[in-house]
Amino acid sequence: DVLDPERLVQCPYNKHHRIRAHRFPYHLVKCRKSYPNVAKELATCPFNARHLVPRPDLSDHITKCSDKRLIEQDIVNQSLGFQRDQMNAVSTWQAPPCDEDWEAELQEQSDSPFIW
Repeated sequence: DVLDPERLVQCPYNKHHRIRAHRFPYHLVKCRKSYPNVAKELATCPFNARHLVPRPDLSDHITKCSDKRLIEQDIVNQSLGFQRDQMNAVSTWQAPPCDEDWEAELQEQSDSPFIW
């Protein structure tokens, strides 16, 4: 569709309808209302809403859908980007203030005699 918006696409609700690819999503909405009985028999692909297939064939379509690879690649790219962002993140952690003074403690200990 992106490569050729003028390409003719066959309507899944009425095989006699041939619609230009750029108008196809609008046609699907209109035809779904006009053919409610056919609409009940069709399932929508989770990867591309323009893919309407008979309900029994949905699982087979999902395994073979060309848009599945695009979605999976987007997920991988986002995951890699997230990992890269995590690795490049600058820590804002700061050590809490310390009340200990080891020098003073050594001075105090040296003044007191060693008892065994």
